[in-house]
Amino acid sequence: MIDTHSHINMIENFELDEVIQNALNNEIEKIIVPSAYPKDIAEVMELIDKYDNVYGMLGVHPSEVKDWTDEIEEKIRKYSAHKKIVAIGEIGLDYYWDKSFVELQKEIFIKQIKLANELNLPISIHDRDAHKDTFDILQEYNKNSTVVMHCFSGSVEFARECIKAGFYLALGGVVTFKNAVKTKDVAKEIPLDRLLLETDAPYLTPVPFRGQENQPAYLKYVAEEIAKLRGITAQEVDEITTANARKVFGL
Repeated sequence: MIDTHSHINMIENFELDEVIQNALNNEIEKIIVPSAYPKDIAEVMELIDKYDNVYGMLGVHPSEVKDWTDEIEEKIRKYSAHKKIVAIGEIGLDYYWDKSFVELQKEIFIKQIKLANELNLPISIHDRDAHKDTFDILQEYNKNSTVVMHCFSGSVEFARECIKAGFYLALGGVVTFKNAVKTKDVAKEIPLDRLLLETDAPYLTPVPFRGQENQPAYLKYVAEEIAKLRGITAQEVDEITTANARKVFGL
């Protein structure tokens, strides 16, 4: 399996070497680490150079766009030449925490979409309580980058619109939560050839470890729940989503 979105640099209760070994022991062959804060960019570069099975994506999370500068943009452009940088992300809109700078979020989101287009890299999208604006901006400004809706939280109807637009949807630990009816419905309905798996570690830890810190090794519980919901084997989910991840990120 491939964990397509995992902040392993933010895990506190395990040493990084242990995180990587735990992943390998649980058949997680590759981990893609996004940047969220500007400081993460240097950390991602260190990780991809240190670990053979770790890849990176570079970008600034919508909650952190007040820290965006031309220097950060140039740093992303420069570092994206590294063969193990496979996407721009995570970028997008977040209206859950603070709506006081929505226009700035949109401005920097558009800048990063255009940067991804220039670099011919996929984009990993953070969309929280901002489905319509996120979708509309992607439709207007994205010209050639494959879109991955990270930690997809929309309805089945919105999922269908995203699939129709050619997007991929990534699901993580939320699908294992008992009350996550909407996410379970999406997991049952979307075409398997548009599905990716992720942990979003150290967040959104799946059952049976909910309440503890997440790590890539727990990705198998996401695959197993999706398999159960669809009435297929976890191996089928593994094989198809791994092939999808290789295609999207050029792995």
